[in-house]
Amino acid sequence: MTRSSPATRRHILRMMAAAAPLGVAAPFALQLATLGSAAAQSAPTGYKALVCIFLFGGNDSNNMVLATDSDSWSRYLLARNTGNDPIALMPPGTPPAPVGSVSPVTARTVTRSTPEFLGGVLPVAPVTPNPTPPGTNAATRTFGLHPAMSSLVQGATSPWGAGRLAILANVGPLIVPTTKAQYNNRTVPLPLNLMSHNDQVSIWQSGAAEGAQRGWGGLMADTMLAQNGSSAVFTAVSATGNAVFLAGDTAVQYQISTSATPAIQPNAATGSALYGSATAAFALSDSIRDTSGASLFAQDHAAMTRRAMDSAQALNAAFASGPAAAVPASTPYVNPVTGAAEANQLAFQLMTVARSVAAAPTLGITRQVFFVGMGGFDTHDVQNPTHTNLLGKLAHAMAYFDGVLGGIGGMDMRGGVTTFTMTDFSRTFSSNGDGTDHAWGGHQFIMGGAVRGRDMYGQFPTVGVDRSGFSNPDMSGNILVPTTSVYQMGATLGIWFGLSDAQLLTIFPNLSNFSRRNLGFMV
Repeated sequence: MTRSSPATRRHILRMMAAAAPLGVAAPFALQLATLGSAAAQSAPTGYKALVCIFLFGGNDSNNMVLATDSDSWSRYLLARNTGNDPIALMPPGTPPAPVGSVSPVTARTVTRSTPEFLGGVLPVAPVTPNPTPPGTNAATRTFGLHPAMSSLVQGATSPWGAGRLAILANVGPLIVPTTKAQYNNRTVPLPLNLMSHNDQVSIWQSGAAEGAQRGWGGLMADTMLAQNGSSAVFTAVSATGNAVFLAGDTAVQYQISTSATPAIQPNAATGSALYGSATAAFALSDSIRDTSGASLFAQDHAAMTRRAMDSAQALNAAFASGPAAAVPASTPYVNPVTGAAEANQLAFQLMTVARSVAAAPTLGITRQVFFVGMGGFDTHDVQNPTHTNLLGKLAHAMAYFDGVLGGIGGMDMRGGVTTFTMTDFSRTFSSNGDGTDHAWGGHQFIMGGAVRGRDMYGQFPTVGVDRSGFSNPDMSGNILVPTTSVYQMGATLGIWFGLSDAQLLTIFPNLSNFSRRNLGFMV
């Protein structure tokens, strides 16, 4: 066999990994493809990590971050205090209503599933609130969060109270800056298949519709592979399965589990047993690691397999002792609707990410991109109890992650880790009776020690759907037209991560259409 170029061999192995069936074997195949890939790119020193929390299904951010001034609130109630099970939350300062009482707002009997049971939304006061936009009569605007999210905002040490949490308002996929009139008249290019789950998940993560092969998290990881040296395989890490977000040109995501030994590898790698025989297990391990074959392709494959197995063992060993092993689990999560304790899978995933951050010095890693996620946000029906529980889990997991990063190995790692949310899309502003439908622009959280927190960025939209005598400049029908692009959001994170302007324009080609590339929410 004629020796091919390293790039050609890597391409062949990437294809092999891509063709491997998903499931338990998939992470191992992906490890093989990733090892040996390195970009000739220097980067700043010091550990930094980006952590994407993806909310699958389309989070109703209209009930997550709310404008609470009287003008906005009256239009909010008009749109959401309707239907057989109104989804309008209660205004700030409203005490929780006891079960069985009659709501003075909706005249319905209060249950644990109705918003009245939760009490009012939680006030948040941005340091530099947005100027009043056109279309609203309020001289100033006030804001609040869903009452299930108290762990994020209440108390001086909470992420919001300590200045480590910011809100990015009305962000979504945009190719060019787009107004309501331009969207209605289709006079500017628009993202493909708006309001389609699969396509919008892909566009948020990659900038292209379903079928995209590269994501902006993976492309950012490409630029940092060389800095991580022999541990480059751990640059792009998913704790929630395969995601295009982490796929780069050379970086391939390393999938880990939330168990105590997160790296998945063949049983023979540990030499434990094969058909009941430890000798056979050792023999198999030696065979698949043997680099002395006559075929140069087989030599390369075995070398990559050897490195993959060694890396998996190194990761599991790093998790087994030292700071990574000392990362505590989260406090129990209690469903605010039922009052019962239940598992919070997002908290488990973020615990694994925290352990990875703790293991980074041992493994010699200085840059990482992580992907975690939770589903269930497609709340067409029964939104009140469903969304309350989902936002409760999100807040519980994020607050836990913020807290645990503050004491890893005796160090505060929050300044080196920036966490942000993304989702398919937000939901329609009006209720469909007991839920909401697919929309476009919405609000996202940015959290970390390097975040200019306790503030709001972008333009918070005018609230309310078009009615007689009122025309909302930010909303077409039931959907918000984004005023900030996800590419601007990604570029702001990329600048902090250490990317150059040229690199950002390569990762986000449409970024050149926006005059403002740094939104200012990172130090």
